[in-house]
Amino acid sequence: MRIAVFSTKPYDEEFLLSANTEAGAPHELEFHRAHLSEKSAALAQGSDAICAFVNDCADRPALEVLRDVGVRLICLRSAGFNNVDLAAARDLGLAVARVPAYSPHAIAEHTVAILLSLVRKIHRSYARVREGNFSLDGLLGFDLAGRTVGVVGTGKIGMCVARILTGFGCEVLGTDPLPNGDFHGRYVALDELLESADIVTLHCPLTPETHHLIDAQALSRMKDGVTIINTSRGAVIDTQAIIAALKTRKIGLLGLDVYEEEEDIFFEDMSRQAIMDDTFARLLTFPNVLITGHQGFFTTEALEAIARITIANASAFERDGRPLHSAGLRPSDQD
Repeated sequence: MRIAVFSTKPYDEEFLLSANTEAGAPHELEFHRAHLSEKSAALAQGSDAICAFVNDCADRPALEVLRDVGVRLICLRSAGFNNVDLAAARDLGLAVARVPAYSPHAIAEHTVAILLSLVRKIHRSYARVREGNFSLDGLLGFDLAGRTVGVVGTGKIGMCVARILTGFGCEVLGTDPLPNGDFHGRYVALDELLESADIVTLHCPLTPETHHLIDAQALSRMKDGVTIINTSRGAVIDTQAIIAALKTRKIGLLGLDVYEEEEDIFFEDMSRQAIMDDTFARLLTFPNVLITGHQGFFTTEALEAIARITIANASAFERDGRPLHSAGLRPSDQD
């Protein structure tokens, strides 16, 4: 198959080409730096499939263009598929494939890295030491041992986070509409989790039910000075409500690897221009906020798995008329 790959970075090209070669080079890959949209979809002219990433826009207008230029398969190199209009894809006869699991450890470990950096103020200490300032004033942290951590979403990533934090000596609470019997912690209702947790970490997919799950009302139930970590999807959090809670110190520490308007910022070098998103710029002004640019998935193991499964999805579709992992069967908690 000929596959047009959108939102391509050098690492995408490297890992996809390697996976395709390992599979016997069954597909012809054409790489495009452009994000997928209605305007750019025509770049797939002559392709049987396209490969898209989390911030590509596969809405009905874009899918109609893809259908018209001959595309039959949408391969997502991600687990989440909230950026795809699945109803439109079905109407247009387009199959949608995803990568349901690649390395839950990658995102779980990044979650804990953000948490530890915030709790012990590593990011602030690093900047000070670089300037020759070895004062400890303002760097006081707290032990994770003995703290109560609420894990919202106990899929593969949430399960990994729970195991890691159990090892730190935390009391772990979990909430999920589909509880897992192997969960390292105790399941409670969401309201109880929000009221009891010193630390709330989010690992749920973005669905209509989880959109702005953490809003002003949810924040009002939390402890004063709560720590919140989000490495799932940006829109699980109501950013305006979060900023208001930071200003009143309801939130003591905030760690984000995702942002609800990230498609215009993340994965690009913005260092030579002003960030025009005033809300994001406001978040950057808080010293108790740590933001990374959606890099939780970014490990060698994860990228190898994403590329391998993406190629396998395309090969299965070419052979059987259906990919190995169709989107829409059950939302995943991975990026």
